[in-house]
Amino acid sequence: MGRRKTKDNRENLSDPIKSNPKAEEVLSVSCPEAVAEETDVGDVSTAAEETEKAIASLAEAAAKIVPSDLAAYLAKEEHVPLSHIPQSVYETSGVWIKQLQTTKHPTFIMWALDRVLTDWTAHAQDTCFKSQVASFVALAIVVRSKPDALTSILPMLRERPRYQGEDKLPVLVWTMAQAFKDDLSAGLYSWAHNLLPLVDNNKGYSPQSVDLILRYVEIILSKPDSRTILLNAAFREKNPLIPPSAFRILVRLTFPASFARVEATERFGTIYPLLKEVAFAPGSNTVKQIFTFALKLSGEGVDTGNPFLAKEATAIAISCVTINVDCFKQWDILYKKNIGASVTLLKKLVDGWMDHSLKLPSNTLTVNDTIHNFRIKNQKAITEGVSDCFLYKEADKSCKLSLRRLSRGSGGLQIVIWW
Repeated sequence: MGRRKTKDNRENLSDPIKSNPKAEEVLSVSCPEAVAEETDVGDVSTAAEETEKAIASLAEAAAKIVPSDLAAYLAKEEHVPLSHIPQSVYETSGVWIKQLQTTKHPTFIMWALDRVLTDWTAHAQDTCFKSQVASFVALAIVVRSKPDALTSILPMLRERPRYQGEDKLPVLVWTMAQAFKDDLSAGLYSWAHNLLPLVDNNKGYSPQSVDLILRYVEIILSKPDSRTILLNAAFREKNPLIPPSAFRILVRLTFPASFARVEATERFGTIYPLLKEVAFAPGSNTVKQIFTFALKLSGEGVDTGNPFLAKEATAIAISCVTINVDCFKQWDILYKKNIGASVTLLKKLVDGWMDHSLKLPSNTLTVNDTIHNFRIKNQKAITEGVSDCFLYKEADKSCKLSLRRLSRGSGGLQIVIWW
């Protein structure tokens, strides 16, 4: 049998102990025993012998890992040194993993992640540390082979105390990053559901952690054809990659008040347009939910003196009503509790009528009925002399203009008003 090449055509991935000048050895992990019994991989021992001199023993390599170096590595890279594993072993492992019952993959990921986190915690407490390098590598191979197994356990990673805390973040980010090696949508799904919520203002995460979370998604969006890939796979098992709750957080982080802008704000602004496209991907059934939070954020922006937030939230709300006619029905429900934002939205619709009317739903009475209902609410509030009566008067002006233009069939609409 000829000698087998041990270096494959995968990326020459970075190594966590290369960053430590005291540990120059190349750390590799091969597991011939784990796969030899299940599949025919040939003379695995030959490949192992070829790399034996170049591979540091697991115990020796682990002992030389410095805590700060490993943390820095996990914060910057999604890679593990798999390029030194024989190609046949890596590929056979992947095939064998995919043939297992689907229920076994999430169980293994949880088990391996628990081992790594236990070791990581001991590491942070300056106790005797033996890095679970084999667990890292096995975890990476399984997540890369079955990214759906990772996304299926995201709720547990969000909710269980064991996985909470800023100190666990580097390991969790690294684990999730394995998913987007071959599945960008799984990576973005993990980011939007589990990582982005950690940046919310009330979480108190450090700038370093925010940087790590941002870097994760920036890598995804920088991949070739990422826009096309993500827009064509904007749902996983009917769940949106960017759920409304995550999109709301993203809007707030991208459009803070002037005094609240930080270094990360500009980076959020850079990634925002594409993520907004994904949130509005065709086929989404969350447009009504997006409209609801957009209307509320529009009012919040006005009330808090944040014109950036108010402007973007209003633009989102307009997009919603032009995409899904049911948003008008939702608006009717929310109208009185959000009268300030409704005034702004109505005025924007009227001012940009030539553009917006072309996108409004045609051949339906829903738009007309909703604005008619607004007028009834306006007249009732004005008659009763409520405290914010002036807002209802402003809203009524826009309602009259809208109904007048609807009655003319502007923009292709053929709707008849009731008076």
